[in-house]
Amino acid sequence: MSKIRVTVWNEYIHERKDPEVAKIYPKGIHTVIAEFLRREGFEVRTATLDEEEHGLTEEVLNNTDVLIWWGHLAHDKVSDIVVDRVYRRVLEGMGLIVLHSAHYSKIFKRLMGTTCSLKWREAGEKERIWVVAPWHPIAQGLGDYFELEHEEMYGEPFDIPPPDELVFISWFKGGEVFRSGCCFYRGMGKIFYFRPGHETYPTYYDENVQRVIINAVRWAAPVKRPRPKFGRVEPLEEIS
Repeated sequence: MSKIRVTVWNEYIHERKDPEVAKIYPKGIHTVIAEFLRREGFEVRTATLDEEEHGLTEEVLNNTDVLIWWGHLAHDKVSDIVVDRVYRRVLEGMGLIVLHSAHYSKIFKRLMGTTCSLKWREAGEKERIWVVAPWHPIAQGLGDYFELEHEEMYGEPFDIPPPDELVFISWFKGGEVFRSGCCFYRGMGKIFYFRPGHETYPTYYDENVQRVIINAVRWAAPVKRPRPKFGRVEPLEEIS
């Protein structure tokens, strides 16, 4: 069986400009995610904003089964040409995992067709992530809930279409709740939005967070089948 091919994309700005973030992710958020995915047996490459074509060339995307996206400061710096390219690949079957503040990324907003706006507060408060679909493949290996002692708060309303499947709901110490694990289907592609991952906290070292992302990669990987055909077709049976 061939390995699932994953590309981890990250702006890679905070880690180079903010000493606090650099202490947590000295080689970048993308490197931490890539490392635990490689340990799981996936074929992994990374790409960042400053690379030519943001590291997301036609060749790279054509050889990517699942794309993971983390962005925050530079959503507007992402080329529309690259966004169009990623959008087409998702419709063709490439999986997309959108992490934390990438809810405001061009690609996620385009796929959702909404503003993807939300409430937020950075106070380092506890987040309790409840599993509301324990039968879902992304929830495999988790208990009823897991907790992150310190995270940025995201709160409802979250301006997205109703998820096709809702896997997680978060509760925060300040009282808010949030749809934090949302699945969508677009064309042949599967999309998973996962809320945790603020850059000033070591969230991506957490074993439960890693388990969710690993499970999501397996869930989002393309189904191996011929592409559907569209347009005029001849009848299968004789029409009298």
